[in-house]
Amino acid sequence: MKNRILFILIIALSSTKFSYAQQDPQYTQYTFNPLVINPAYAGNREVTSILGLHRSQWVGLDGAPRTQNLTVHSPIGILGKVGLGLSIVNDALGPARETYFNVDFSYTVQTSLEGKLSFGLKGVLNMLDVDFSRTDPFNSNDPLLASNIDNKISPNVGVGIFYHNDNFYAGLSAPNLLQTDHYDRSGTSGSQSFIAEERIHYYGLVGYVFDVSEDVKFKPSTMIKMVSGAPLQVDLSANFMFYDKLTLGAAYRWSAALSGMIGFQVSDGMMLGMAYDRETTELGNALYNNGSYEVFLRFELFKSYNKMLTPRFF
Repeated sequence: MKNRILFILIIALSSTKFSYAQQDPQYTQYTFNPLVINPAYAGNREVTSILGLHRSQWVGLDGAPRTQNLTVHSPIGILGKVGLGLSIVNDALGPARETYFNVDFSYTVQTSLEGKLSFGLKGVLNMLDVDFSRTDPFNSNDPLLASNIDNKISPNVGVGIFYHNDNFYAGLSAPNLLQTDHYDRSGTSGSQSFIAEERIHYYGLVGYVFDVSEDVKFKPSTMIKMVSGAPLQVDLSANFMFYDKLTLGAAYRWSAALSGMIGFQVSDGMMLGMAYDRETTELGNALYNNGSYEVFLRFELFKSYNKMLTPRFF
């Protein structure tokens, strides 16, 4: 759950040092775009894959999180062992906006006739902007609110591994290895004050595709996210694919939300997807919280000799 910018209210009360365990952007349909959490996935779809996603969280609440991302990744070289990915993520919450520019690199080795193991590296450039004029502070004279944060840049690096065969996949990753302060400046007493401390996020991802019948596939999957200072997040999902076209699914974010998902393979190269989340916490009962919406559109470019015979379910 993303409560990152609640620090605005606390900073308005005090100019002492304050740290907060920041959460990365949250996604319900992570199984359709694992590259956002694991650089080793770059090129693993074995075609050039382009995906755009928009998420509006807690619709109706003023200043609620909004996230957009655009990713492009592809295998490169004759053997296709090397994968390269590029992505841009825009994450807005209240008066703050973060933009992530990511470059992902992977190298894949054949471990068996069907199995492949990929190792990934990620380079990240994070840019933070905070417009304090959009807040309603308790103490308008607080020196920390005297000027906005404009284009505060922080670099980072990440790693990951990803294994898959025809039916099974699993991955481990840490997209941000460096613990950095997004913003700091000296207070009136000369002491350092900072907000939005970047903590290491660890992700685990696993799933399996069962062939229920010739026309129906079933994929249960789970994602676990761990970060110091925040509750353990466990996402459980189950998706069915019918006739290689229609995907229907449901997900449960442990002690947080229930989700419904739908996807449609419009053509070999284009897929549309949508998800809706409803909080199971007290926040879900808030008068102006209409749930969270997520939509994505994926294009994939096939060469004439590798035209898709059946959609990849991961």
